Amino acid sequence: MTRNVKYWIVCAAALLATLNVPAIRGQEAGEIKPAPYQTAWQDLEFGVILHFSTNTFLDREWGDGTASPATFNPTQFDPDQWMKAIRDSGAKYVVLVAKHHDGFCLWPTGQTDYSVKSSPWQNGKGDVVGDVARAARKYGLKFGVYLSPWDRHEPKYKDSAEYDKYYNAELEELATSYGDLVEFWLDGAGSGGHVYNFPKIIETLRTYQPNTVVFADMALFEYGDARWVGTEAGSVDYENWNVIDRHGYRRWRPVEADTPLRKLHWFWHPNDEASLKSLPELLDMYDTTAGRGAQLMLGLAPDRRGLLPDSDVKRLEEFGAALHKRAENNLAWHQMATTPEAAAALDNDPDTFWSAPAGSHHAQLEVIFNKPETFDHAVTMEWLNDGQHVEKYAIEVWNEGEHTWKPVAQGQAIGHKKIDKFPAVTARRVRLNILSSTSEAHIREFQIFNWGNN
Repeated sequence: MTRNVKYWIVCAAALLATLNVPAIRGQEAGEIKPAPYQTAWQDLEFGVILHFSTNTFLDREWGDGTASPATFNPTQFDPDQWMKAIRDSGAKYVVLVAKHHDGFCLWPTGQTDYSVKSSPWQNGKGDVVGDVARAARKYGLKFGVYLSPWDRHEPKYKDSAEYDKYYNAELEELATSYGDLVEFWLDGAGSGGHVYNFPKIIETLRTYQPNTVVFADMALFEYGDARWVGTEAGSVDYENWNVIDRHGYRRWRPVEADTPLRKLHWFWHPNDEASLKSLPELLDMYDTTAGRGAQLMLGLAPDRRGLLPDSDVKRLEEFGAALHKRAENNLAWHQMATTPEAAAALDNDPDTFWSAPAGSHHAQLEVIFNKPETFDHAVTMEWLNDGQHVEKYAIEVWNEGEHTWKPVAQGQAIGHKKIDKFPAVTARRVRLNILSSTSEAHIREFQIFNWGNN
């Protein structure tokens, strides 16, 4: 999963030299709006990426393309078990690594024999991609795929034009055989200087899957609908704007933060229990990804049996239960009667929203409790269909003794969702003070919680 950023920069430079991409210069970021499929994807918030291949059986992270297909032979393959655990974690979508860098394909592709059809698993008649796609949808999860451009097995890789045909044929199989794809990953790790025909790759995908979110690094700026956060640590360490500028060209590109459930390990490895992330670590990871307007993409790895390890299943269930418990007691939902307009942001319903006065660049949204309440977190969501507008804001509480508003948290971006943590405070009035916005702000939810250490 580690990216070769230098490679991508060289690759992008070569592409930009041949492309005539009109720049959007001087346009305010707040004027750029997402496509409907992008906002739908952002509403999913939390996904899982699955790594399962010959590497699983060889105690490897990166295969070199020489592993025999006979290596792949799970004895208890059960994607339903995976999907139940994933659903219970609170995740809403799944991306399966259909082909990793070693070139071994988890579906019976017609392009090569280096696939499950040459393995002993199910006598060569199996289809991991098909089985996982069906299980995902059975458990209410959306499904997507990762198809590595780098291929360390395929002989055609030495010839860029021939390999482009090969890769696009594989992509066409995946895009036409497994239903709607919620996300398609372009990961440029490795590649050894190979330059791909990215316009053709996206053309192939879009022919059959026009509403698939394409994940790609910033170097492939023109082709990605979502961008990489920059590390695999599972956190967003900056104020997060969905509109990103590259060489004077701005577009809507929300961020996805990927990190494995087991520290630094994307594939399963034996004797690896110590690497499993704790529940507090997962909750902190959620707060610094989804809680900073990003997608959380958590890496899971079935073992040699074809099952998620019991400890992973338990941790996912604990994670989902903790997230569910957190969301149960939104204090703002129990506020005193307010205006119908403001109530739309306090109703626990992200499909409704409050709008600041038309043309305004600052506004306040206030919550008044029936009695003083103690709280230590605020969750704010912008309605992004019209663009991301809030540039500076503060969460403030009313100090009865001093008759003044006191800030407890502040920031320079809200976006899809912002979770603000602050020392516990007791107050009867709290407000979202929008200090600056590019246009009138639209707030889907303003929620107040007392989570303590949870």
